Amino acid sequence: MSHAIASRSEAEAFLATHPDLVSVDLLLPDQHGALRGKRIPAQELLKVYEQGLYLPGSVFALDINGNTVESTGIGFDTGDCDQPCRIIPNTLTLVPWQTKSMAQCLITMEQSPGEAYFANPRHVLDQICDRYQTQGLTPVVAVELEFYLTDTKRLRSGLLQPPIAPITGLREADTQVYAVDNLDDYSALIDDIMMAAQAQNIPASTAVAEYAPGQFEINLQHVADPVLACDQAILLKRIIKSVSRQHGFGATFMAKPYADQAGSGMHIHMSLLDDAAKNVFACDQQQPNAMLSHALAGLQVTMAETMALLCPKVNSYRRFQPDFFVAMAPTWGVDNRTVALRIPNGCISATRIEHRVAGADANPYLAMAALLSGALHGIDNELILGPRTTGNGAEKVAPSLPLNWVDAYGILGNSEFAANAFGADFLRVYTQVQQQEYAEFNRHVSSLEIDWYQRTL
Repeated sequence: MSHAIASRSEAEAFLATHPDLVSVDLLLPDQHGALRGKRIPAQELLKVYEQGLYLPGSVFALDINGNTVESTGIGFDTGDCDQPCRIIPNTLTLVPWQTKSMAQCLITMEQSPGEAYFANPRHVLDQICDRYQTQGLTPVVAVELEFYLTDTKRLRSGLLQPPIAPITGLREADTQVYAVDNLDDYSALIDDIMMAAQAQNIPASTAVAEYAPGQFEINLQHVADPVLACDQAILLKRIIKSVSRQHGFGATFMAKPYADQAGSGMHIHMSLLDDAAKNVFACDQQQPNAMLSHALAGLQVTMAETMALLCPKVNSYRRFQPDFFVAMAPTWGVDNRTVALRIPNGCISATRIEHRVAGADANPYLAMAALLSGALHGIDNELILGPRTTGNGAEKVAPSLPLNWVDAYGILGNSEFAANAFGADFLRVYTQVQQQEYAEFNRHVSSLEIDWYQRTL
């Protein structure tokens, strides 16, 4: 599959505008959504634009700690060979939080010149978007990211603790959802995040205080390009982490950093345009039309099979607890935040689906791929939508999604739908990486186990 490659003229114009540029970070999102890559001197930028650069394919076989998972077959089995990488157009921007003049850009890995690398999550999403294009449909999407600010000093137990508010000097302790005063307390940080996003052409909009001490949400505007939306989400995460460090805070996108507080999610909004740029979901939200109904039905029937993409880590499943606005069944409803698939209120032309299951720790490309492939499955097969959920979905519908790591990955591995949607070779690499990480996680003995079992057993 071919993909767009940035032209030399883009770099020439950038260097002419920024003659004092010192270096450039070349960023490649891996299986986890973590950024890998290289930092090059500014004088090498034109060469990379023309010739590309090389990184080992095993970048996509790394576990969360950066160790190669050899069972993927793309480490030692290939001689840890290099793959060509090229710069993605229109991603070259300054890095405003650095003290010296630096830039960054996203790169993509190739199997061979002009052909995307099979293990690249960005490529998986790109292929699904192509399927929409062949049907004359364009997904319009927006990503909402929840995260926690934390104190850089942990508790003696090793656990995280909420930050001390810069204005009040008090440690965060209360849930103040949508509290504007909380935004004021962190206004300098939030302003710097927004300015950095603007400098990097990332359309960050609303910032809100969320459902726990030190928790915030920043929303990205709707764009008619799901791959671009995920590029922006990946880079917004980098901004939030980097600018937070400058202000003396930690920032985490862990799904559940505190056992007794709300988890952090990645909510994705989606509508569909036809060739005439008309929203095919447009309807009275109380009575979904055929296209919207089929898309919702597809998301319902495929949600369990894609749960391991939406919630990839052991910690991901700690979000799923009652009374924290996290659905545990593939429910849908209108203006209802207790369901998995919410149809927000609004004007008919803006009718859309809000997918509320993915954790903030999910790879945005893979969470988006799960959403788009599920919706298209429902549309293509004209699936029948299940009953609408009203009231508290957690009380009305029993949990039916796989709510632990083992079950979720077992279902993904046996899913014919997932193999067809994402590619069997990609899924093999992805699951091997996650399985190795899970095995390593389970080799460690926790302090809680010592507390519970040392004396009594």
